[in-house]
Amino acid sequence: MENPNYLNINNLKITVFQAYLFWENVDKNLQNISLRLSSGVKEKTDLIVLPEMFNTGFSMHAADLAEEMDGKTMTWMAAAAAKYDCVITGSLIIKEKGNYYNRMIWMLPTGEYQHYDKRHLFGMGEEDKTYTAGKDKVVVELKGWKIRLAVCYDLRFPVWLRNNDSAYDILLIIASWPDKRIPHWKVLIPARAIENQSYVIAVNRVGHDGNEVYHSGHSMCIDAYGNTVYYKPEDEDLYTFSINYEELVKIRRSFPFLKDADNFSLTN
Repeated sequence: MENPNYLNINNLKITVFQAYLFWENVDKNLQNISLRLSSGVKEKTDLIVLPEMFNTGFSMHAADLAEEMDGKTMTWMAAAAAKYDCVITGSLIIKEKGNYYNRMIWMLPTGEYQHYDKRHLFGMGEEDKTYTAGKDKVVVELKGWKIRLAVCYDLRFPVWLRNNDSAYDILLIIASWPDKRIPHWKVLIPARAIENQSYVIAVNRVGHDGNEVYHSGHSMCIDAYGNTVYYKPEDEDLYTFSINYEELVKIRRSFPFLKDADNFSLTN
């Protein structure tokens, strides 16, 4: 449903970091990200978005790389969120109760956090043999905006991401999406934005990983009409842009087709 107080919802300022990731090197990745944020974040932002497994790269060596929820990377995220007085988000490998999760953290500047465990695990890369799939849809709120969290392979599954009852305003996807499947990425992101009448912000990584898989970025923000707000192929990029809630409302009012959408619920 449309937020009745939308006129009181401010623009959201978002900083995305399409990062080069150092393979399975937590210290080097955290150092690089810290340096880039320190030199590149020149204005107050509401949200900093990092790629999938931003501290290690997309690795199946979970037993060697996993951290606890009070570990080094969580501590770093809390400090970074406090430093920039904003939310910071990205995923990392977490060990919990004997299982490994590809867990997206939504870290507030207060040190409080929410998390989303990746639902769809990439079987072609044997992610499903290493990690445990999440079960819960997670929608967080920031300055009145409702934001649905998703990770990489989730993008291919529109039923999971369906915006029933306008439950969210932004679909936020973090990824390690390889260059050889970028044509799919470039089609699916606008499709998710148009069919769900939401902004889609998708942040990928760049560079080769330890398996010589090349990632070419193509991070982007697409509005609910399918227009491009931000797009960057190939290079490491730290960029800040704003999105407007009133524009989202105008699109939904001009094309109110979500009210005709099929009602359904997932059973597992």
